[in-house]
Amino acid sequence: MLIGVAIAAVLLLLLMITYFKINPFVTLMIVSVFLGVAAGMPFDKVLASIQAGLGNTLGFIAIVLGLGTMLGKMLEESGGAERIAKTLINLFGLKKVHWAMMIVAFIVGIPVFFQVGVVLLIPLVFTIAKETGISLLKVGLPLVAGLSIVHGLVPPHPAAMAAVDIFKADVGKTILYSLIVGLPAAALAGPLFASFISKRMRVVGVPEGFSDQIKAGREDHEMPGFGITVFTILLPVILMLFATIADLTMDRTSQMFAILKFIGSPFMALLIALLFAFYSFGFSRNFNLTQIGKFCDQSLPAMASILMVIGGGGAFNKVLLDSGIGNEIAKMASTMGLSPIMLAWTIAAMIRVATGSSTVSMMTAAGIVAPLVANSAGVSKEIIVLAVGSGALVLSHVNDAGFWIVKEYFGMSVTETLKTWTVLETILSVSSLIFILLLSKVVA
Repeated sequence: MLIGVAIAAVLLLLLMITYFKINPFVTLMIVSVFLGVAAGMPFDKVLASIQAGLGNTLGFIAIVLGLGTMLGKMLEESGGAERIAKTLINLFGLKKVHWAMMIVAFIVGIPVFFQVGVVLLIPLVFTIAKETGISLLKVGLPLVAGLSIVHGLVPPHPAAMAAVDIFKADVGKTILYSLIVGLPAAALAGPLFASFISKRMRVVGVPEGFSDQIKAGREDHEMPGFGITVFTILLPVILMLFATIADLTMDRTSQMFAILKFIGSPFMALLIALLFAFYSFGFSRNFNLTQIGKFCDQSLPAMASILMVIGGGGAFNKVLLDSGIGNEIAKMASTMGLSPIMLAWTIAAMIRVATGSSTVSMMTAAGIVAPLVANSAGVSKEIIVLAVGSGALVLSHVNDAGFWIVKEYFGMSVTETLKTWTVLETILSVSSLIFILLLSKVVA
């Protein structure tokens, strides 16, 4: 009966989001109440479970998301993204500019949302396409591939961090494994696929209406240096990796271990990086404290909707666990002999295709799979986090906001977007799953 209730709840979730177009946060709240009541939980327990799930999830994610969003805004305002892009393009040359765009997106995408990354970097794509005559697809698809894979797999992106929290995985290990998996997947779906498809589809010029986004850009002296920019962006990642190294190599009673674990926690790592960005992207670029404060204020509204969806996902996950449904799913999966990796990927993929939201699919799949992983010996929790993120990227189509963003910026028809963006996302998802399965053979 509990398994039937879980299936009914997921179907209700999909129906409300896809058919009735109800806000995902409101949907998750309604479905969480339905799930708890239908599973036989007392009313007061349902409410307590929802409140605890939402509060515990946001208590962790809200800090990370807020600090990361501010760091991304400082990167944008300082011209740091433009500096990275221009440096790598000069280094790679025009013949390999599509590889440079993938790396630019991978680096710049760490502190910013997918949509923000597209808006931030697309003028550079337009400029290169117009000045060189290179196909817009060949230059632009590697950009969205790099941004998308980072969005799905690499902490401190919010959905990936939420999955880390749900599975109680190690942040540093997850970052390390996500880089091992994400870079080759982005290479396949980005530069390699872009080179193939750009010869078969004629999407060359800058779309009408976007010509005003082609800018001469900042002067060299108006941008921060390449080294300091990359260091600032990667600083939280470096600090979190230090904490993981300390876990693996140091005496847990030592003072240095305590210090590294403290500064390597996601909250402290991002706070330290943001404070450093106030200097590297702020004071050193002649911004004063008032201007820096304004940038931080401007960054916060953009994160409200994703924050609420993640909180709603946390509530749904908590009800799944407290109702006993999670344990029933774990028992059923263990009797069927399903691989936790394939189960995680498949559930996330199904919800992604139905809802169009990678965040909703990651949060829902994580809640369903977490009890199974908790009782499975020899299964890396970090690998399962990646499997959920990988499944949540598959087959983006007309119910995904990212689909329409790419369609409009590249000036394509719906059919052309299906042949490019949808195929790209599926290559990212399937290839990263293959790399995850290979990595799982050497990671316990």
